Amino acid sequence: MLRIPGQGHPSPDDVVIGPLDLSARVDEALAVQAVAFGLSADEIAVRRQIVQRHMTHPGARAFGATTGDGRLVGFVYGMPNDRTHWWSTVVEPYLRVRGHDDWLDGSFVITELHVHPHYQNRGIGRALITTITDSADAPRSILSAIDTDSPARGLYRSLGYEDLARQVLFPSAPKPYAVMGAPLPLRRR
Repeated sequence: MLRIPGQGHPSPDDVVIGPLDLSARVDEALAVQAVAFGLSADEIAVRRQIVQRHMTHPGARAFGATTGDGRLVGFVYGMPNDRTHWWSTVVEPYLRVRGHDDWLDGSFVITELHVHPHYQNRGIGRALITTITDSADAPRSILSAIDTDSPARGLYRSLGYEDLARQVLFPSAPKPYAVMGAPLPLRRR
């Protein structure tokens, strides 16, 4: 477990990073994602089923950031990539065009990473992603993020992720995504 001090924010409780039973706490996690990512109730309902299905995949695991009173304020989950998974089938043509489709083999996918806005800019996202990838049995990690200059993309770049494909369009997603990859272990500051 990793402790991150409150650093004088409105809730100065320490935040603890540790393993998360995501299936049991899926509603709490999706509440964090809804605030951090701006999801509607309908989107949350769809994502709940997806998360529950993902957590049955071999090698899937999750870590959470919880306050001293047990409130979940951030989470990450991922799994070894499988080319037959929906995400891989969508991104594969974009990666192939750029000569990077080999990244779909031997990679650990960061499926979701979200931190409640009141707890952002404290190093929680960095701690979550490095904790989950430190225990990955893969030589590299891959993820997708909205293709804009954002704090999330800045975090990923600081950890060694580079753009493998940009302007990736997911069905029903209103904005294009970038697919990013990094060798493991991730770079430390």
